[in-house]
Amino acid sequence: MLSDSLIPGEPLSTLFDHFRPPNDEGPAERCQGFGQEEFSDCPRGRGHGRGDVHKFHYILYFSNTITTTYCVSVSSHISSRWSSRFFRLAVGPTAVTGSPATELPEGYNGAVNENPIRRVGVVLKTSSNEAAELGRQLLVELERLEIEPVLDGASAEELGKNKSCRRSELTSNSDLVVVLGGDGTLLSVTRGRIEGTPILGINMGTLGFLTEHPAEQLFPMLHAAIEGRATLERRERLEVTVDTPGSDTNTHSVLNDVVINKSALARMLVLSMHVDDKFVSRFKADGLIVATPTGSTAYNLSAGGPILYPTLDVLMVTPICPHTLTNRPIALSLDSVIEIRLESLSEEVFLTLDGQQGFPLTTRDLVRIRRSSDPAYLITAPSRSYFQVLHRKLKWGERGG
Repeated sequence: MLSDSLIPGEPLSTLFDHFRPPNDEGPAERCQGFGQEEFSDCPRGRGHGRGDVHKFHYILYFSNTITTTYCVSVSSHISSRWSSRFFRLAVGPTAVTGSPATELPEGYNGAVNENPIRRVGVVLKTSSNEAAELGRQLLVELERLEIEPVLDGASAEELGKNKSCRRSELTSNSDLVVVLGGDGTLLSVTRGRIEGTPILGINMGTLGFLTEHPAEQLFPMLHAAIEGRATLERRERLEVTVDTPGSDTNTHSVLNDVVINKSALARMLVLSMHVDDKFVSRFKADGLIVATPTGSTAYNLSAGGPILYPTLDVLMVTPICPHTLTNRPIALSLDSVIEIRLESLSEEVFLTLDGQQGFPLTTRDLVRIRRSSDPAYLITAPSRSYFQVLHRKLKWGERGG
């Protein structure tokens, strides 16, 4: 299995120096720009064709497709002595067999957690063979690092492990949670208490606004997190309570959105809304969305709401197909307390949380929404802006064929 790649977290010239033979200056001394693809100004470059490479070529030998050791040889055109040497380097495997590992960009200086990472939660998109294979590689690497994996039931079954906990308890039982899946998989992890546990989302799904990192970034990002070099982004969550007279109050946590809508689309709902005990409006619509900035690219966007920068302290209230066109989306302070009550009940109406949990509502129920005191923390790439994510995911700037 061949791969021309950089070793995660360490420049090629540094690796070269680790294994330099005695009294040999090596190509790192002879070629300025060592580690680049080609060198037109190399002192030894006369006669080399375009595309000749003055750098290491990394040959990855996988025992049964997975190993925690690289074997490295040097490009044969430099010298026969170098090309015949092989070195064993104690670094992690590439995230996907045969894919190049990627060196972390400069600026990975944010602290993930003041406490050492001894337990890592692992969650898989269980319908994905690629996620399962990557999960097996991750378990091998965690074992090499002497870090205990913590699995939810479905992921444990997929990976052939017996010990597991509930998915909603992963963040409470881990120092870091790695999600191998899509945004839905990550959202399922954020239902419970977060308690400051960082979440690393690796995109094995389709769109992936939350799981923004590609598969080949798993091990570089994992090592950055373990070494305290990763960058965290705080994402606010909502606390949702449903008060029903004569019943216990139910409380839930939401990262994306709260949606009230019907099981059928034949008749409109009538919903009244108060903000901080002040009457706002009576909405006649197919439903109502209350979205965080993180969730603004989900149902809110499809319903005509705006995209919010994810770290803003605001939330959006967006009616779904309102009868009155002047009922437009409204931005509110994230410190607001929103109360919504269903005034008409001609058919089944549901409260849906992050598109994953649904509960029937009646005219007796009061839905109260406020900022959660327990936000989520996502590991992000400081070299990639949110606008770059939007460009890639929403195809901004691309022209149709």
